[in-house]
Amino acid sequence: MKTVTIDVQPLTDTLGDFTQTWKSGKASAPRISFESPELMFKVLSGKRWELLNVMTGAGAMSIREAARRVERDVKAVHGDVTALLNAGLLSKTDDGMIVFPFGAIHVDFMLKAA
Repeated sequence: MKTVTIDVQPLTDTLGDFTQTWKSGKASAPRISFESPELMFKVLSGKRWELLNVMTGAGAMSIREAARRVERDVKAVHGDVTALLNAGLLSKTDDGMIVFPFGAIHVDFMLKAA
């Protein structure tokens, strides 16, 4: 089961991680970073979490099928799918279907006093 880690870290840290991985030549575990908690919560709204939940382990499907599973309007789900594609959490297959290519999500961030 492939797990994606979602975290919050400054862009400089994300680029540093990328550079280190590039230089090592070794593939790293899947990771998607957001620069702030606000951005993460904006992109990963409650409805989008619900969509990811029903897509986990379900394989490729159409946007219409995803909308049916979450009992929502196709147009609204299309907007959420677009945001999740842009964030790297969903992928498109060669035949235009959408897929959540991970078996689990691990969220890792800490809020502390400034």
